[in-house]
Amino acid sequence: MADNPEALDPGLAREFVARAHTDLDRVKELLAEQPRLANACWDWGGGDWETGLGAAAHMGRRDIATYLLDHGARLDLFAATMLGQLEIVRAALTAYPAALHTPGPHGIPLLAHAKAGGEEAAPVLAYLESLAGA
Repeated sequence: MADNPEALDPGLAREFVARAHTDLDRVKELLAEQPRLANACWDWGGGDWETGLGAAAHMGRRDIATYLLDHGARLDLFAATMLGQLEIVRAALTAYPAALHTPGPHGIPLLAHAKAGGEEAAPVLAYLESLAGA
């Protein structure tokens, strides 16, 4: 196991996650300053934990999500859904069907992430709707 460096500044982590909703330029600046932010989490309250990737995913910000993934962010089911990664989503839901109803950050469901992904996520949206009976 690698050495565990000092904890990240909580204010920096909060700003990073907040900016990852909409501001690619600031995300790039912050990540250049502190690369470990790629996987930083912030608790908005009540256990509503969110990463920068999670923020980008529910906002449909493919540009921010792919930038974070290219810089070490850990892929999750919600981001894969928004990005239209049907094979990944299908494999995850085949292995863990209950994940279809697991809420993401802010309680946002997978279906909403697929809708946020637009045309590129349309096959994932159709797949999720078929599972949900929509």
